[in-house]
Amino acid sequence: MENQPFESNPTPTPNGLPTGLPPTVAGNEMPPSGLPSSRIDLTPLREAVGRIRAEVGKVIVGQHQLVELLIVALLADGHVLIEGVPGVAKTLTAKLIARIVSVNFSRIQFTPDLMPSDVLGTSVFNTKTAEFEFRKGPIFSNLVLIDEINRSPAKTQAALFEVMEERQITFDGTTYAMEKPFLVLATQNPIDQEGTYRLPEAQLDRFLFKIQVNYPSLDEEAGILTRAHERQNHPLLEDVRPVLSAAELEGYRDQIKSVHADAELLRYIARLVTQTRAHPALFLGASPRASLAIMNGAKALAAVQGRDFVTPEDIRAMVAPVLRHRVLLTPEKEMEGTPVDAVIKQIVDGVEVPR
Repeated sequence: MENQPFESNPTPTPNGLPTGLPPTVAGNEMPPSGLPSSRIDLTPLREAVGRIRAEVGKVIVGQHQLVELLIVALLADGHVLIEGVPGVAKTLTAKLIARIVSVNFSRIQFTPDLMPSDVLGTSVFNTKTAEFEFRKGPIFSNLVLIDEINRSPAKTQAALFEVMEERQITFDGTTYAMEKPFLVLATQNPIDQEGTYRLPEAQLDRFLFKIQVNYPSLDEEAGILTRAHERQNHPLLEDVRPVLSAAELEGYRDQIKSVHADAELLRYIARLVTQTRAHPALFLGASPRASLAIMNGAKALAAVQGRDFVTPEDIRAMVAPVLRHRVLLTPEKEMEGTPVDAVIKQIVDGVEVPR
């Protein structure tokens, strides 16, 4: 469906999860044949995810899929592009994630006059040593929020290529590595076109997910008003506390790398991605980086759901958020107003699911 990262209705269940997510492993659910029933203890990870959801829920009403995909991206070590009209809590949710994870945080407001040095840093002459020394820019942080990323021109966008892919920057022949974890959360408004620039395809490909944020439902918006009325002068983020350290996050990421993915499921991912290169409605298909993104996202989602193995449902849940910013419609389909998500759904429905 258009603008939905998961295929089924995102109505929250009593435990706060959208119904479109694969179910948590039940007591009578068996892993794929040939696997031991318990290879990785995911209990601490699931408890940490539960604490993150609880802290986010203190401030955010609804937006279950946005929160869930941000948690998956955090665990999968992938950057996220969040797209939505103003006022749907894009920036607020990103700031919440930064507050909940006990890491350094910086925010960069992209504008048309922003220069690469404003992001990466610059050389400053030290009068005491009579030498130039590098002064780090705001990109040197663990979690970086880039607000309105599409408001800066290509020269500034290109400054992000190396740091987003290799977690390092090179300045005057010297390489500076980012501290782990390093995650970029970027927001953009799809409606306002004045003073904006199209993001280069090479940069879009470096984002693990593109999350499309919709308006809240009637009940959710009423809940937003109720909370704002009851809060009065109480600061919005005052009650939110860190629940996850950088060391814990790195440990969970290492666990997720060990989540099992059957060879047939890996081939299923490859078939889905290669179909984007042959579909008549697409001018540009996805690269192998998209295949890796689906695999890593599916592993993280499986771990969040309490499983140490990937299922086809995990893969299908990751396809739209991974592919929607990596493929391009043909000019004819763009003229017709065909949604990218509709084409992606056709591809998913057309590829046989492994049994």
